[in-house]
Amino acid sequence: MRLILIRHAKSSWSDPFANDHARVLNKRGRASARAIGAWLADNDYVPAIIHCSDAARTQETAELIMPYFDTRPKLRLSRRLYHAAPDTITDLVRKEKHDVVAVIGHNPGIGMLANRIVTEPPSHPRFHDYPTCATTIVDMATPDAKDGTCVDFIVPRDLIGFDREG
Repeated sequence: MRLILIRHAKSSWSDPFANDHARVLNKRGRASARAIGAWLADNDYVPAIIHCSDAARTQETAELIMPYFDTRPKLRLSRRLYHAAPDTITDLVRKEKHDVVAVIGHNPGIGMLANRIVTEPPSHPRFHDYPTCATTIVDMATPDAKDGTCVDFIVPRDLIGFDREG
């Protein structure tokens, strides 16, 4: 199984009293999601299905990534993925029959899972803190394995520059 782990893109904090679940992406986040979508497509990292938290920012990340794929993946929204722990994410993926599965979620769970399942982390300096829209491609025998091979890892800043205002 190939597992693609994506943290949602940068969200807006323009209203500090807004409901966390309803926060949407900011301009930088939208650019990041598009850059990751193009990168995934260019490298033929195309999932058959995307499991996505039902939060607004994760859904928006998915919707901005998917147009880059020739074949649109199935999108499955799940409340269980909203701030999910690594074991919750693994439980969802374990039931999948597809060879390539993506998960779009939140930290700390998505980053913790990426760190847990690879035998050797990439040398990228941002892998362990897993910033917004960080994306890891992992090949593994089963979703329960902790012996995954990290095929690739990228963050949006590697693809596009951002000003400090973002």
